[in-house]
Amino acid sequence: MISRRGVLAAGAAAGAAAFTPVQATAAPAGKAPQGAHPPGRPASVVEVAAGDTPAEIVAKAARIVPRPPQLAWQAREVTGFTHFGMNTFTDREWGSGCEDEATFAPAEADIDQWMRAYRAAGMKQVMLTAKHHDGFVLYPTRYTNHSVVASPWWYTGGRPDRAATAARARAAARRATGPWAYWRARNAGNVNPRGDLLGTYLDAARAVGLKVGVYLSPADGAELPHAWHAGWVRDIVAKHDAGGSLSIEEQSTYDDRARTPAGMGRYGSGSPVTARTIPTLVPGDDREDAVRSGRLPVFHVRADGYNAYYLNQLYELFTQYGPIDELWLDGANPWTSSGISETYDFTSWFALIHALAPDTVTFAGPQGTRWVGNEEGRARLTEWSVTPATADPDTAHGETLLPGGPQAEDIGSDAAITAPGVRYLQWFPAEADVSIRPGWFWHASEHPKSAEQLTRLFEESVGRNAVLLLNVPPAISGRVADEDVAALTAFGRTVSRTYGRNLLAGAEPAHTARALTGDGTGTAWSPHGGATTGTLELRLRGDATFDRIRLGEDIARGQHVQRFACDAWTGTDWTEIATGTTIGYARILPLADPVTTRALRVRVTAARARPRLATLGLYRTARDPKDEVDAAHR
Repeated sequence: MISRRGVLAAGAAAGAAAFTPVQATAAPAGKAPQGAHPPGRPASVVEVAAGDTPAEIVAKAARIVPRPPQLAWQAREVTGFTHFGMNTFTDREWGSGCEDEATFAPAEADIDQWMRAYRAAGMKQVMLTAKHHDGFVLYPTRYTNHSVVASPWWYTGGRPDRAATAARARAAARRATGPWAYWRARNAGNVNPRGDLLGTYLDAARAVGLKVGVYLSPADGAELPHAWHAGWVRDIVAKHDAGGSLSIEEQSTYDDRARTPAGMGRYGSGSPVTARTIPTLVPGDDREDAVRSGRLPVFHVRADGYNAYYLNQLYELFTQYGPIDELWLDGANPWTSSGISETYDFTSWFALIHALAPDTVTFAGPQGTRWVGNEEGRARLTEWSVTPATADPDTAHGETLLPGGPQAEDIGSDAAITAPGVRYLQWFPAEADVSIRPGWFWHASEHPKSAEQLTRLFEESVGRNAVLLLNVPPAISGRVADEDVAALTAFGRTVSRTYGRNLLAGAEPAHTARALTGDGTGTAWSPHGGATTGTLELRLRGDATFDRIRLGEDIARGQHVQRFACDAWTGTDWTEIATGTTIGYARILPLADPVTTRALRVRVTAARARPRLATLGLYRTARDPKDEVDAAHR
């Protein structure tokens, strides 16, 4: 679950600047040196100098462009999110971190079926919650016993044989002092070949051509300190017994009040910031030779116990499961109001991610992607990909750097980027997250959104310069439910049939029409003479009836359009049929009623720099044939 209930941890931990790889890595491409005027060339991030005028700042914003990985990420348009974990089997949205690992017990995990469902929806990327806020890890990590290895799921049929039983007994005896205890037992006995759920998921996705992402929650209920947790449980029990209302975190803790956190007590423990080596080798570590020989990189960092734990898991992800196309870092710090918090060392996290995987797009990371500001899957009507930051984006969770916060209505206008306190501008596009069901995890009482609702969300996210992050939680059976598959399939067909036929094809002038109706790469229309405003006219081959207009800028050159309008020819005059502000990667304008015309005009009336329209299309909403048959029988 992508929860905003928690408090974001602002700033970096003490000693963050001491992060040092054995081999120094270069700064992110295109970043201007701190304290220097950025050059007049395109870049993904620039510093706003103290003496910059508003006009100079706007000119800098016009030169901000996406990194190539961001460009590819945006073009994928729809990512499938998979919330599957301990909460699936406890029927919760938020776990306690005290759950018995045996509770995670899918009869099967038909991940190939998940991928078929995602592909039917037209998704081009998928992302798994490898660790949610409860701390249960879906791959065999060396750094906590609260993982799939400690579940009977790790064994074929969910039943360990004699060798596995003996190894598990040894692990159970050592778990209080060794977070690696179950990891060391991972190869004993009748191991389930698909027990590494993260690895199986990534392999299945790549096998069918899908890009991949991983969600690794910084919040971790399994790592809450035991002594603090015991006092918190007493407070929650007293609150409950007095008739008080419990929060979602408190309720799960109350339900598991007889159990203690399953980890090592590292979260918010106050452990000292000391010199540490990443990866931190554990007893019997199978990477020892590769690390000593230099085949695997080593990093030196000053960190507390929990930040070292998180850095080690990031290292595992990128060195064992890469390439990872998107990493999701939810910034929730949910127990702050209850008296405990962890200072997340984003500076070190981002440095390690960049060193190991510079092409990964990191949610809330520098020149990565940002939360759109709601969990409804809807972007703003004015959605800028160039946004201001109050400090260096390498040093903090990106949401804390947006002057008005991630939910601000004005995310990047001229007024927003020239306001006092803005220190950087960066390419920071929106990701619009939503679940197909009311919850992020599967619950038997809930039902999915319809194909019509999903199509509308596509138009209000992708069609408003964002990427749609659509969560589809597999059921407790280990499969995506049939009704979810049906909705996804109908959604995919509707989008494909609606936007698969551009009614502008064959329009005149031919060279302009071809430039705008191709694949959107390398060709574009711009006003003459470097002007920032201008008018484009296209004559259709004949009368065309449409109810959707889709436009797109050549964002490889930046996002420039601030205001535009579309007109249709009536036979004697032009009539305005739609207006908009920003365009960016894509802008879809749904019309209240279908329009029939034989000529279209687009007027760019305001822009930060010379606009480059890369795509333009006229479309007619297609109904799924199955829906039409169903309607005929109602």
